[in-house]
Amino acid sequence: MVSHHSIFVIFLVAVAAPLLAQTRAGSRVPVVVLEVVLGVIIGPHVLELIEYDSFVSIMRTLGMSVVLFMAGMEIDFGRIRGRPLSLAVGGWIGSVAIAALAVAVLHVIPGVAAPMMVIIALTTTGLGTLLPILRDSALLDTSFGRMVLAVGTLGEVCPIVAVSLALSDRYSTWQEFLFLLGFLGLVALAAAVGVGVRPPKVIALLTRTMHASTQLPVRLAVLILGTLIVVSDVFGFEAVFGAFAAGMIVGVATRGPAGETFRVKIDAVCFGWFAPFFYVGTGIAFDVGALGRDLETVLLLPTFLLLFLLVRGLPVLLYRRDLAKYEQVPFALSSGVASLGLVVVITHVGLQTRNMNPDIAQALVGAAVLSLLVFPTLARILLSRAAPTPSLAGPA
Repeated sequence: MVSHHSIFVIFLVAVAAPLLAQTRAGSRVPVVVLEVVLGVIIGPHVLELIEYDSFVSIMRTLGMSVVLFMAGMEIDFGRIRGRPLSLAVGGWIGSVAIAALAVAVLHVIPGVAAPMMVIIALTTTGLGTLLPILRDSALLDTSFGRMVLAVGTLGEVCPIVAVSLALSDRYSTWQEFLFLLGFLGLVALAAAVGVGVRPPKVIALLTRTMHASTQLPVRLAVLILGTLIVVSDVFGFEAVFGAFAAGMIVGVATRGPAGETFRVKIDAVCFGWFAPFFYVGTGIAFDVGALGRDLETVLLLPTFLLLFLLVRGLPVLLYRRDLAKYEQVPFALSSGVASLGLVVVITHVGLQTRNMNPDIAQALVGAAVLSLLVFPTLARILLSRAAPTPSLAGPA
């Protein structure tokens, strides 16, 4: 049976998804969304072509760490320093307040449990989705692009830190904070060493082995990933925090033209092998039937979709002096694009630790997928109609 050949089925979907993205109908849909949707279709809740067994579960967990590693590599604080970063910090704090208010309201609805993990999930922004859109639209170096990039960066970094702190139960609050500072200091030191210490012999060795069968630079990156996952566990944080931090270190150390070849190789390994297990596996595990189980659950999907927009979009009021009027609504829509990878990670961890209701988890993931489909498209349309500048278009 096909269900006994998990790798074949998953990579059949992994190939089908980018091919569908090349068609006219699928050209505006992010490939990761297609992977999740196709995963749902082949999964045990629809066509039953594949089971969510222990192998798929383990590979999905590995893929989750790798996806967070790649998200960390995309972070570039140098591009957003100054006012974009300060506004993004204020906006994320405002988002936490709005999300907390929304969760308080959800708590009074009978049968709906919305724990702290929901607040964190609602404050994410999909930098990995927005970055290629901005780049392909020639908006990355504009004021609008830098503001969106800053919001996306904070929408990736802050929720990761928040999840790690929220789920750390080994120490007191002050101890957790001190360990966080210690861990971040270690990450900063490792990044500084990666950038500043580049002896000619080491550079020659890495360059020489870049195209050899040993692939030493790629293996070093994997070693850094594994090391930071172990270190984060020792510090009492979630493994995803270590994976994200490892990505930031490798990203800083390989930034610029000299690291282009390495980045191409690491992209091939991570997105070509591990990422499909995460996104397709998420679809396989997704119980689409649970969304229609009862009235409260049915209403959760559009409710969370609206909350993604309100929680991350309302802080656009802070940007009234920095954005043109025609840019403000597209900016809010872009900010409301949830980080599908992070939302899946948060719900996955929430379910494992029993801090999240399964219906809430399903609705959050479904709403995150819809936000990727709806919000960038609306932002593109509004920008293209209102301004003579390049539209927010391109593959996601």
